[in-house]
Amino acid sequence: MSKTLLSRIKPAHNPKHTSLPAHLKKLVNETLHILTTHDQWEDSIEIHFAESQILVSDIAHFVLDRMHDVELGLKFFDWTSKRSSHCCFPNGFAHSSLLKLLARFRVFSEIEVVMNSMKVDGVEPTLDALSLLIRAYVDSASVDKALELFRMAVEIHGGVPNAFACNSLLDALVKHRRVDTACKLYEEMIKKGGSESVCLDNYTTCIMVRGLCKEGKVGGGRKLIKDRWGKNCVPNIVFYNTLIDGYCKKGDVDSANALLKELKLKGFVPTLETYGAIINGFCKAGNFEAIDWLLMEMKERGLNINAPVYNCIIDARYKHGYMVKAEETVKKMIENCCEPDITTYNILINGSCRDGKAKEADQLLEKAIKSGLMPNKFSYTPLLCIYCRRGEYSMALDLLIRMTERGQEPDLVSYGALIHGLVVSGEVDNALTIRDKMMERGVLPDANIYNVLMSGLCKKGRLPAAKLLLVEMLDQNVPPDAFVFATLVDGFIRNGDLEHARKIFDFAIEKGVDPDVVGYNVMIKGFCKFGMMKDALSCIKKMRREHHFPDVFTYSTVIDGYVKKHDLDGALKVFGQMVKQKCTPNVVTYTSLILGFCYKGDSTRAVKIFTEMQSCGLEPNVVTYSILIGSFCKEGKFAEAASFFELMLMNKCIPNDVTFHYLVNGFENYAVIKISEKTKASQEEKKSMFLDFFQMMISDGWVQMAATYNAIIICLCRHGMVKTALQLRDKMINKGFFVDSVSFASLLHGICAEERSEEWKDIIPCSLKEQDLKAAVKYSIKMDQYLSPGKTSKATFILQSLVEGCKSHDQHTEELKVSVR
Repeated sequence: MSKTLLSRIKPAHNPKHTSLPAHLKKLVNETLHILTTHDQWEDSIEIHFAESQILVSDIAHFVLDRMHDVELGLKFFDWTSKRSSHCCFPNGFAHSSLLKLLARFRVFSEIEVVMNSMKVDGVEPTLDALSLLIRAYVDSASVDKALELFRMAVEIHGGVPNAFACNSLLDALVKHRRVDTACKLYEEMIKKGGSESVCLDNYTTCIMVRGLCKEGKVGGGRKLIKDRWGKNCVPNIVFYNTLIDGYCKKGDVDSANALLKELKLKGFVPTLETYGAIINGFCKAGNFEAIDWLLMEMKERGLNINAPVYNCIIDARYKHGYMVKAEETVKKMIENCCEPDITTYNILINGSCRDGKAKEADQLLEKAIKSGLMPNKFSYTPLLCIYCRRGEYSMALDLLIRMTERGQEPDLVSYGALIHGLVVSGEVDNALTIRDKMMERGVLPDANIYNVLMSGLCKKGRLPAAKLLLVEMLDQNVPPDAFVFATLVDGFIRNGDLEHARKIFDFAIEKGVDPDVVGYNVMIKGFCKFGMMKDALSCIKKMRREHHFPDVFTYSTVIDGYVKKHDLDGALKVFGQMVKQKCTPNVVTYTSLILGFCYKGDSTRAVKIFTEMQSCGLEPNVVTYSILIGSFCKEGKFAEAASFFELMLMNKCIPNDVTFHYLVNGFENYAVIKISEKTKASQEEKKSMFLDFFQMMISDGWVQMAATYNAIIICLCRHGMVKTALQLRDKMINKGFFVDSVSFASLLHGICAEERSEEWKDIIPCSLKEQDLKAAVKYSIKMDQYLSPGKTSKATFILQSLVEGCKSHDQHTEELKVSVR
């Protein structure tokens, strides 16, 4: 009788019942009551079912479906199965109900046991049970297991799990960037889901569209919507939002904007998500005019702009170089009924720090806290960095304390920022102290922090301490990476200990660390520094064997090594190999070759290389210019030296002490007569400002060194490098030279050219007498000749007024003397 009854109450495909016959419902409820209230429930259930013609196994799955205690459910299932033959569970309903109970409570170890037992006994889980299992495994991030169960469902039942299970699996695959697998699954859902594809709904297709958009296949997403239109898929605003977001992330803002217009024409109402997606796209493109228009449209539609949209716009304004007034931005957001969140403040704090406004950033942090927001590492880290860069270590440490007091424990990023800032500022000992503090708090340094500390110690020449840090890393089980070993090798090389550097390099390889191109380059640099070119070439061969190919730094280093050994042929040979390997030379490469030709006294070939470098679109640097200027001075080619100096300034390349040294020493060591003879012809072809003023000063009785310094200052001021000119003036004073009429006039010209004529007295106080001021006027008028035709500098008028002031003062003094007599 029980089997006949079961055939009536158990549907063939779905064991889940919405209603039961009254007498069965009563029996199931009584069984559940006994299970949950009796300690010796086995005997009680036995007695209770003895009065009934129904077996316990007949209703076991109904009981398990309504149970909320996993342990009790497992005991009940075991008890029922032991007192029944396998034929009592022919369709696996009780097993499936147990699986569903275990799935609800995520007891995966027992699920595996039950599934294995079913496989041995030839019992198949129901489609409903498999659907619930798939969702449970997906929620627990076991996507592969869920995929396995999906295939099992198709194999056993010839159909697919329910929509909830399929959607959760599809969503997980898309989130894990397994879009190809998701596409195959989706096609199978269409194929196996029956004529109406009951397992597919709008959300299913939307997941797939989102996945395709993530992969940049927005066109594929649009086609999918078109293909599925009307087949359990009625596109809505969510589809449009997904496509617009996909186009924007792909950088195709025009297509996104066209889609926005299309959805409006079709009667869809754009949502906050729609506007947020397209505003994000325009933010990346830096089109703030379009953003303003969209914000206006949002207001007209009664949509309040939320914090994420504002944050996107603020961040974009910073990234595209626009000025952001932090206080005004916060005020405007509040006026538009949008409370700034912690992300807003973090963006503003970071922007203020980037602009060097540490005080403003600190005020923003305090304002965020007063607003009830909880700052995080992104709030504190930019401030820690800027304080360290400025050398304000007490402020940085105070901020770290404040951060801790507010319940925000500094993490690896915060400590790393502080340590990096201290090391960059030369405060290695303070950085090591912070390292100790972070370890006391249970935050272990990573390889990056150790690398920064080692770099700081190596720069200070404290190599034993740097080596101890390596030992500490190994003790702490922090694997040193290629950068750590490269830092140590470079440190020892810089301090002249090549042998120790080589041992560390070999030790890294023994430890299984691949030095990579960076590590090999450091070692090659060491060999070249010590003139061991054969070893450098051997290192390159070893590098190639390990499938690392020399880069521009490798070749440039070797070329420089040969040049320093005065082996220009060797350098040119390597340069040829470099070009043959299609490795593009850089400024350093060309500069090394220029130095090589200058060593040989062949300035003509050096200039040819210089021209070739410029034709390749490379800008010479201060080293390039200085080498050529020094070479010309050494060869007595003063016109060329002056010409390259002025070319250097014209190209906005700021000279350094080496440049000045070459010019001053060069022009001091040769007689004036030689300068006049060698430069007369070239001056007729092209007027040189440097030589023009130099010769004028020599003719007026200036000593050659003072004339050279002044000629340099004149040229610097003429090309807008007043700061450099003032620094050179200070160096002149330190060498015993006074600010004379020419240097005063040239600096005044530079200050006036920067439109700071009102400030000149604060920058270069005047102590010149009338005669010196008259000389200054003479040179100022000469400087005016290098301005645009008919233009006169304010400096000349200032100097003339100073001369008149001296005359008036002298006349007044004379009148006083007469009146006294």
